[in-house]
Amino acid sequence: MATASDAPVLDTIAAMTIDSLERCGMDDGTLILTRIAALVAMDAPAVSYLAHVGPALKARLTSEQLQDVLVAIAPVVGTARVMSAAGHLAEAFGFAIALADSEAELIAQAEAESRKKS
Repeated sequence: MATASDAPVLDTIAAMTIDSLERCGMDDGTLILTRIAALVAMDAPAVSYLAHVGPALKARLTSEQLQDVLVAIAPVVGTARVMSAAGHLAEAFGFAIALADSEAELIAQAEAESRKKS
């Protein structure tokens, strides 16, 4: 039975992710690295990697660990997929950084406005 939602696709993906996390015994870092490897294998777009930026940072993954995954799977998935993934990862992290910078700027502006009113 369908339920009304403003974002049924995103809600479904979120529910699938939650179910997967509840059933998986991997630590956070291993889980994210495994998912990154799967995204590479299927030549996923940058937006798919973007969904993993926050969890990767939370798991304290380093760029070296992400590179190690690409090196490890290159012989299996091929160089074209790995190069495509490297570009998509860079795009996703660049977008995430730009978004964080934008949010920080908005917070700073709000604080400045608040001080002016005081």
